[in-house]
Amino acid sequence: MRLFSEPSGYSPTWFLPVPLWEMNPVAWLMLIALGLYLAGAVSLWRRGQRWSPVATLSFVTGSLLVILVTGTRLTGLAEDLVSVLLFQELTLMVVAPPLLMIGMPGRLLLTATPRLGLGRGLLRIGLSGYRSRIARVLLHPLAALVIAAAMLPGLYLTDFVSVVLGWPGGHTLLLVAFLVLGVIAGAPLWARDPLPRRPSFVVRLVEVFVEIQIHAVFGLVLLLSVPPMFAAYAGEPVTAGISRALDQSVGGALMWTYGELPLIIALIVTLSKWRRRDLRTAQHREAADDAALDEYNAYLAAQRSGGE
Repeated sequence: MRLFSEPSGYSPTWFLPVPLWEMNPVAWLMLIALGLYLAGAVSLWRRGQRWSPVATLSFVTGSLLVILVTGTRLTGLAEDLVSVLLFQELTLMVVAPPLLMIGMPGRLLLTATPRLGLGRGLLRIGLSGYRSRIARVLLHPLAALVIAAAMLPGLYLTDFVSVVLGWPGGHTLLLVAFLVLGVIAGAPLWARDPLPRRPSFVVRLVEVFVEIQIHAVFGLVLLLSVPPMFAAYAGEPVTAGISRALDQSVGGALMWTYGELPLIIALIVTLSKWRRRDLRTAQHREAADDAALDEYNAYLAAQRSGGE
């Protein structure tokens, strides 16, 4: 006699790790990146150099989120439930990239890498990549805007996602694309490392507004769609206790909540930075005007004293 029934529906057991040899390559790459980052941070602390614990905590949190959605049972379930695939996409494109970029991995690479031997070669490769024409194009503010505007409609509303999932290794390819495009799209908003071109606040706000509207519309479409929307998810889910209509509705709810919250935070942060910049500019202008007025008053006083 069983005291507990088998879990059905959405379950916390989905977040249990899989054996190391079954982990997705994205999780392996993130584990390696996390190890290198921590090694660099520890080396700076041992040499008595300053490195932000907040930046370290942010990068560790972002890395663990990536590993959570790519190195657990979720990866297998994403081939059965579109809501799990959307949870992976939102985590890799919207939630994890800001945390990774606040960790300033580029600055840590430049600071912690030795200037001799193998480190010298790594630094040359990193700087060459950063200064390359490809990097300037990918990190251009317009590239982020195009990604924000085209990713969801191009992938899901055309059902291209089903085509990619049908390829060998297609799911892994999607996970890599989500993370890479998320970093590119999020760089103008969150990057603390130097960028080839820092976008204006207007461009940042436009990007955030576009993403918010697209998430809202796509989430509404999923919430209201009862028939299956994607060929790769045409049948009923194998996972017990979940219908395809519920699966799509949960995906829509994720778009409206989990996917929108980081964008609202980005909106607030961008407006706050813009206001602080304007206040600093006004203070500098006021100080310059006061100095000019003092100089003019001194000139008038000198003229009066000379005339006497």
